[in-house]
Amino acid sequence: MDTSESGTQSDTQTPDDATAAPPRSGWRRWAMDTRPLRIPAYRRLWTSTIVTSVGSQLTAVAVPKQIFDITGSSAWVGAASLAGLLPLIVFALWGGAVADTMDRRKLLLITNIGIGVTSLLFFVQAVTGMESVAALMVLLAMQQAFWGLNAPARTASIARLVPEAQLPAANALGSTVMQTGQVVGPLLAGALIPVIGLPALYLIDALALCVTVWAVYRLPALPPLAAATARRAGVREIAEGFRYISMHKVLLLSFLADIIAMVFGMPRALFPQLAAQTYAPYGEGLALGLLFAAIPVGAVLGGLLSGTFSRARRHGWMVIGAVVGWGAAVAGFGLSRNLWVAVAFLAAAGVADMVSMVFRGAILLSAATDEMRGRMQGVFTVVVAGGPRLADVLHGTAGSVFGPRAAVAGGGLLVVAVMLALAAAVPALRRYRV
Repeated sequence: MDTSESGTQSDTQTPDDATAAPPRSGWRRWAMDTRPLRIPAYRRLWTSTIVTSVGSQLTAVAVPKQIFDITGSSAWVGAASLAGLLPLIVFALWGGAVADTMDRRKLLLITNIGIGVTSLLFFVQAVTGMESVAALMVLLAMQQAFWGLNAPARTASIARLVPEAQLPAANALGSTVMQTGQVVGPLLAGALIPVIGLPALYLIDALALCVTVWAVYRLPALPPLAAATARRAGVREIAEGFRYISMHKVLLLSFLADIIAMVFGMPRALFPQLAAQTYAPYGEGLALGLLFAAIPVGAVLGGLLSGTFSRARRHGWMVIGAVVGWGAAVAGFGLSRNLWVAVAFLAAAGVADMVSMVFRGAILLSAATDEMRGRMQGVFTVVVAGGPRLADVLHGTAGSVFGPRAAVAGGGLLVVAVMLALAAAVPALRRYRV
């Protein structure tokens, strides 16, 4: 590994023989690398992700549905989304600093219990017929705050549980589960609401989190390494994290790559208009559902065929290629008038997004020292959450000025041009390898 940009892995709690790549031939070399699941601690963390990825989507559907039922206004639904964004940003940044100063297992226990209690309060307000948008917004802000504290610790823990050579495989396993939850969860919510009612979705999520808490409880202790034990989680530590990013170009470029892809190239704000206009002959409802499902389905497919990820060593080039591929696929989607061709391009974009996600995550875990990983994941959480929301504003505005297809295609081409220019101008990402 390039030692100028990476931390050590002396804290990895796994046997050395687990790092050896298994011999594979034929189709098996493409299949997902499941070696990290042989490590009991990682398997418990991954199992908890399976449960929460579906359960959290039930609540993600139930909250806007309940707000719309109360108000009859999509504007209130959008306002609720923004109400959850600020707590997520603030607590993800702070949570990253906290994750670097306390036992990450303990932090995961506290935050998962907090998320579970919030889900239970969602159930109480729904089953009692409170019908208060203000209460829903407060609970949503609480939930996002706990999630902001949870996410950096969860991801930063992976590098303490699996060998460095298996980080891409571990990230692929986790990301595939999360993307599958984004497909299955909403479909399950839509099927369950008419049968058991909306309040029951909150209760299912709360009960599922009990499984998560038990899985996290069985993790090994993950205290800070010796150099970090005397620090506190405050504004100075958060600022130190940003300084660390600025001094390590490969980390900065990994964040910029995601910002470029999401801000310029995430077209979801234009899906309703495209479904109602360009793809109306196919049926607006069918078109809208397919457009929203295509990227997650492609990401899941990319995860299932991620067996080659563990053999890749030029992680920087994998990120560059994935972002360029994302932009090209989005541009192709914008130029497509046939719905099925458009869905195929979006699915290809989902595959590229999975590749980018896996290798950006691997770079963050391997190129940062353990005492900084929490703060790096805090910034990562903010970038992942904030980028698509900025894209909604940008694409919505561009779509109204230039038309939706031109805005989407132009955004995709802009991703390709900016990413290639950045890679050419700053060689740190091109040179990064393990």
